[in-house]
Amino acid sequence: MDFDHYQDAASGTDQFGGKSGNNDDGLMIPLLGLAGETGTLLAEFKKKIRDKESYEGFKARAEEELGDVLWYLSNIASRLNLSMSEIAAKNLHKTQERWPIAGDDPEMFLFFDEGSPQKERLPRTLKVRVSEIEPGQKARMQIYPDGEHIGAPLTDNAYQDDGYRFHDVMHLANMAVLGWSPVMRSLLGLKRRSQPKVDEVEDGGRAIVLEEAVVAFIYSNAKERRYYENIKHLDSEMLLTVKRIVTHVEVGARKTKDWERAIMKGYAAFRHLLKHREGVFELNLRERDLTILT
Repeated sequence: MDFDHYQDAASGTDQFGGKSGNNDDGLMIPLLGLAGETGTLLAEFKKKIRDKESYEGFKARAEEELGDVLWYLSNIASRLNLSMSEIAAKNLHKTQERWPIAGDDPEMFLFFDEGSPQKERLPRTLKVRVSEIEPGQKARMQIYPDGEHIGAPLTDNAYQDDGYRFHDVMHLANMAVLGWSPVMRSLLGLKRRSQPKVDEVEDGGRAIVLEEAVVAFIYSNAKERRYYENIKHLDSEMLLTVKRIVTHVEVGARKTKDWERAIMKGYAAFRHLLKHREGVFELNLRERDLTILT
């Protein structure tokens, strides 16, 4: 049975069908019913915990209560003129975008600069050394092992030592995992000048400020959570906020779980730098990975 068929059939058993969904009283009945049936399901689960193996009816009772929960959900949807099938499809899309599937390899995707001249593409592999040049004061990046320095030395720009001078590793993670970093494009001299509008919108000053803002926003969250040490998943609301911030640029095509992967990779490297004050990192854009080498 599909959701729409169920919804049509269930609406025929609504004893208060005359009440409009736009009327608060009309919605109150199914909302209270939903809360009540959820409470009943919890009460049955309490019995299962309390009585353990001696309580044999939990599965049958759970099936019945879940059916009642489904009826009230369907009723609320009908009163709001929403389709249960569309609700289910959108929810499935949301969860598949948010959560990686255990055992699956990272999903491959096209690079944003695939059609650009070779000299304007992000390198698909790169090794970068990040280190302090003044202990507790300044840090900088260098192409490893014997390459040129990338960008200017960074300080924390703060009254206290909070390690933000190492934040370029977040841009490296964005580049490696998302295939996107206007900051790194600028520092590496890889702006897409052959496509003036792309250069302006995706690689220009506004895009650079946007990435810096996202990195700073995430940093404030990470700092409160020990830079995500021993944390498996990030706050979904924070990730959705990041998605909303970047929705108008090319990286808006990346999924929430892609952002989570980039952030987690970046902060693993950041914690390494806080501890050792230097590190060498390998970027592999095809594997969507940032690896700590030393």
